[in-house]
Amino acid sequence: MIKITITPKLTEDAMNIRREVFVIEQGFTHEFDDIDQHALHFVLYKNNEAAGCCRLFPSKNHSSYIVGRLAVRKQFRGHQIGRLLLFEAEKELLKRKIDKIELSAQVRVRSFYEQLGYVATGDEYFDEFCPHIHMEKKLTFPIS
Repeated sequence: MIKITITPKLTEDAMNIRREVFVIEQGFTHEFDDIDQHALHFVLYKNNEAAGCCRLFPSKNHSSYIVGRLAVRKQFRGHQIGRLLLFEAEKELLKRKIDKIELSAQVRVRSFYEQLGYVATGDEYFDEFCPHIHMEKKLTFPIS
C-alpha cells in the first residue's frame, strides 16, 4: 500500500530519510537549511514504512517551483518511489496553476529525470563536492 503525505512542516520521517541518504550514505554536510521552513514536504510510505521524500518551494520570482531533496531509502530503490514523489509534486503544482518545475540533479541520476521529461539547462556545477546540473520541465494542464 502506498500513501503520500504533504505537509508545510519538515517531519521527523522526512528528516530521517534525508539524513540516512544524503548525510550518512552520500556524505553531505549541509543537508538542512532555511528553505525547509517554507517548503511543502512530501513523504511516501510503502506498507506504512517511510520510503522516500522530497520538498517543493517557489523560485525567487515565484514563476516556477523547485523540487529538491528527493531521497529514497536504499531498500526501496527500484520500486518507483522517486517517480511517484515527482508525479505528486507535479500534480500539486498543476492544482496551483503553476506550469514549470525546476530541480538541481546530481549528474549521476540525470537520466532518471530525463526519462520523466526533465531537460538539462546550463553547465554542470558542484554542490558541496558533488557534480549537479540544473533541470526543468514544462507542465501541461489537463484539457477540461
